[in-house]
Amino acid sequence: MSAPKKLFIKTYGCQMNVYDSERMAEALGASGYEETGDMTEADMILLNTCHIREKAAEKVYSELGRLRPLKDDKPDLKIGVAGCVAQAEGEEIMRRQPLVDLVVGPQTYHRLPDLMAKVDQGVPALDTDFPEEDKFEHLPKRPLPKRGPTAFLTVQEGCDKFCAFCVVPYTRGAEVSRPAERLLREARDLVERGVREVTLLGQNVNAYHGHDKGLAGLIWDLSEIDGLDRIRFTTSHPNDMDDALIDAHGTCEKLMPYLHLPVQSGSDRILKAMNRKHTRDDYFRLIDRIRAARPDLMLSGDFIVGFPGETDQDFADTLDLVERVGYGQAYSFRYSARPGTPAAEKAEVDPALAQARLHELQALLTRQQRDTQDAMVGRQVNVLFEKQGRKDGQLIGKSDYLHAVHVTAPDQMIGTIQPVRITESVTNSLAGELAAVTA
Repeated sequence: MSAPKKLFIKTYGCQMNVYDSERMAEALGASGYEETGDMTEADMILLNTCHIREKAAEKVYSELGRLRPLKDDKPDLKIGVAGCVAQAEGEEIMRRQPLVDLVVGPQTYHRLPDLMAKVDQGVPALDTDFPEEDKFEHLPKRPLPKRGPTAFLTVQEGCDKFCAFCVVPYTRGAEVSRPAERLLREARDLVERGVREVTLLGQNVNAYHGHDKGLAGLIWDLSEIDGLDRIRFTTSHPNDMDDALIDAHGTCEKLMPYLHLPVQSGSDRILKAMNRKHTRDDYFRLIDRIRAARPDLMLSGDFIVGFPGETDQDFADTLDLVERVGYGQAYSFRYSARPGTPAAEKAEVDPALAQARLHELQALLTRQQRDTQDAMVGRQVNVLFEKQGRKDGQLIGKSDYLHAVHVTAPDQMIGTIQPVRITESVTNSLAGELAAVTA
């Protein structure tokens, strides 16, 4: 029996890409590949790319350039590019980088075994279709997740919102929801393999329509699975937070008190230019309703600074929104144009000014995050232990509020949920001590 071939996957971007990389590894397992963490021993290197960040395509070409010496030393090495940059620039990647053997979009990676069969015959393979079939139904059964007691579960892909700055509708396609019965089947399988927490993923996850009662209906059905103790979801759009989902935050015990709800800007003028289809007041009213349902909910958000046309007053409106809402965590970025999007055709804000605004916003968000963490000291939270820490006898887990928590505890507690009293707030994490031990 021949030795298995080695697969190295480098993942860029969001949690959905992490999930996709796991599933691509499973698909390539059918072609005799097993994963390795050492790029130099790989027989196949796959870059799973993201098109959201600045100069995403250039970074991919730069990474491919760094792989050339490996290819020169190992001519049989196969190199592939997957994900959203592959979807957007597949033919151009093949033209500019002859060392690339395979380009596959995010909707067609279930075809990897067939594509690799072509590659093994010396024929470069390109597939960036938007097929009608459900790719997940063509993938092999999931093996034991390598993320321990937590796992991602993609429930929805694509987006129909067409925000002026975003490439997702062009790289991931229109909104598609997976049928609820398939998701429940996959969730039960994950639980049987040791998973206790799932995070439901989607580019616009709360637009999920694969259940007759929407995302809330799916969450309630998932909550009936014995052994599945925690449910989270990301990323949401304010316009799709319906009454049932808001109510679930207050009534479903397994739905964790954390919500990522991007607003992008606090200026109505910029929100309109972004084609967000909501106002700042719409967002305020929505936050009030969600917090009325779940007063202890921790809120996270996304912000873009320096969008074309942004004035000092527009930026001041964003700072005002942040002050009024109060975020426990947030992500902020300086605007960068994405080719093919409507905003890319507009004159950009002076880069130095945009960078200065970003620093000011990030300082405010960092202060809010630290204040939220500091307020946890003395509280008792439930922590799902996921892995060993850097210090002997230390475990790391996530609280109900998604804070990373470090605790001195025995290794056998990995995979269990334990009550922890928070004793200290440190940079980007909390320290605590076991309050008691539960089964």
